[in-house]
Amino acid sequence: MRSKPSTAEAGGAPGSQTLLRGLAILEAVAGGARDLAALSASLGTTRSTTHRLAAALVEQRYLTFAPREGYALGPKLVELGFRAQQAAPVTRVARPHLERLSAECGDTIHLGVLEGDWALYLDKLPGRRRIEISSRVGERQPVWSTGLGKALILDLDEARWRSFHRLGAARGGHSPDLETLSLETWLARMRTYAARGIAYDREENEPEVRCVAGPIRDASGAIVAAFSVTSTVQYMDEARMEALAGTVRAVAGAISRDLGWSD
Repeated sequence: MRSKPSTAEAGGAPGSQTLLRGLAILEAVAGGARDLAALSASLGTTRSTTHRLAAALVEQRYLTFAPREGYALGPKLVELGFRAQQAAPVTRVARPHLERLSAECGDTIHLGVLEGDWALYLDKLPGRRRIEISSRVGERQPVWSTGLGKALILDLDEARWRSFHRLGAARGGHSPDLETLSLETWLARMRTYAARGIAYDREENEPEVRCVAGPIRDASGAIVAAFSVTSTVQYMDEARMEALAGTVRAVAGAISRDLGWSD
């Protein structure tokens, strides 16, 4: 849970202070705060001020409140999130391609973009297999360990690759493989991925989960998004990953061409 009292109270117009405090309440609730005591502690505001702001957010449907359960994110945020997702050009353009791919392969498919040091999921197609991949739209995942994240940085230089590896080592991996993966081994993999135009996740982000990912380019040729085909080891052995590589490259190319890219 992040505390933001200094930002909200550091000066500026009263209207902007109220806005920042309201946004801080939304982030606090998203982070797990459920009652006034927790929200007040997070914001550094009095209970009366916190209650006034939270009540306004409930009235506008940005939050909900239930006795004995407390505050939760409201339906207005779901509505706005859906609109934001649909408004993203890459999401609109990629969706029909990914739906066809999902129907063909039956696996979970993620679409995401680079947001700072993280891969942000914009879309997810669950697939038809009797497995559940624990991911959701709006979630941020590590760049250095996910296939989608690696696909997003294929065009960066090795200095930037090294910085992502350092971030992975500092923040800790999600599997023993990432924690023991040396810089040179990781860089060698990235060079191979960049040459092939695809990226793999071999259980580096989550045990028993693998994926094949491809970059999506815009009219300038820059990588603006990526998608991944994800499944568990029982459905995604090395042979199938190699078999999917050509398909992923082809779909990535088709989406990129619809965004104006010419190879």
